[in-house]
Amino acid sequence: MELEYDLLVVSAADAGDDDPLFRAGTAAFEAGDTAAQAAALKGHASAVLGYVSDRFSMSSGGADCRPTPVGDATIGEREGVPYADLLLDWTCPERVDEHVVRSGLFPDGEGYVKGTKTIVTYEIDGRSGSAALDAANPSFSTAQAWYERFGEFFLLGAEHLLTGIDHILFLLALIAGSRRLREIVLAATSFTLAHSVTFMLAALGLVEVPGVIVEPIIALSIAVVAGWHLWGIWRRGEHAADLETAGRGHFSLDRAGWARLGVVFCFGLVHGLGFAGALGIDAAWSWTLLWSLLVFNVGIEAVQLTIIAVVFPLLFVLRRRAPKAGLWATGAVSAAVSLMGLIWFVQRISGS
Repeated sequence: MELEYDLLVVSAADAGDDDPLFRAGTAAFEAGDTAAQAAALKGHASAVLGYVSDRFSMSSGGADCRPTPVGDATIGEREGVPYADLLLDWTCPERVDEHVVRSGLFPDGEGYVKGTKTIVTYEIDGRSGSAALDAANPSFSTAQAWYERFGEFFLLGAEHLLTGIDHILFLLALIAGSRRLREIVLAATSFTLAHSVTFMLAALGLVEVPGVIVEPIIALSIAVVAGWHLWGIWRRGEHAADLETAGRGHFSLDRAGWARLGVVFCFGLVHGLGFAGALGIDAAWSWTLLWSLLVFNVGIEAVQLTIIAVVFPLLFVLRRRAPKAGLWATGAVSAAVSLMGLIWFVQRISGS
């Protein structure tokens, strides 16, 4: 199990009324001393194991399995944040084909974090797969059908985009700056291909870029893509929505369109790293996890396409019936999105 160190310390100390664990653990965390962090967990192993085993359980045939720690907890790191690595050996009373895993780790009621997601990858008695657990879906069975497991990751991806305001604003910036249906289709496709590549590579541990670099660039990408449309309005005025030189073919673009597409693709690569960082997976390559991550990505795309399908036709009708109003509307949206992106960029650079 990989659990965020400082969160584990405060939660275990609070649950076990172990103030010495809190003092030793937080002091080691603030000092960035990994040896002291491991020592704090080792010195209070019973409180840590008690917290974890009470909230993460496995059963077989309706009977609880018993966890036993294997060795001492070690300290790893993910995106500059220390994680406690715990190895537990679960002993079940009987050998059966089905196991039920349940997680209630770091619930909202503790008041430290909200909306905890626990990603489980398993290989038990010939069955393998992965599952996403949260407060709404706290358990899964290793005997459940493949489509049930994938359904959880699909919903997780959809929820991630819906609750990720920065990604929604980026999408709105794309829509506002798209002059034709071909542009938003190609921009969305370019963005999808780009973030899918880096998302998969990062989530499977093949590429690693610190969040302190990724998050400011994501914020800057929002400002740049929105600002691109504002620059077009400033330069061309009422003709900002006109194509300069259209090539041949249904999906042809002018030079400005191709340049914008390239920028979107590059920023899509960075957004993929952000998706992977939010999901918090950096496991070794496995086909089981790969398919789950692909379904997670499909959930993201389903929401993205739904937003485009709802917003772009409305914008298209407005531009056709009232060109000036359409220009003002897209300009206002782009200005607001660009300003928000710049504020986030400054905040993420400064660490505030």
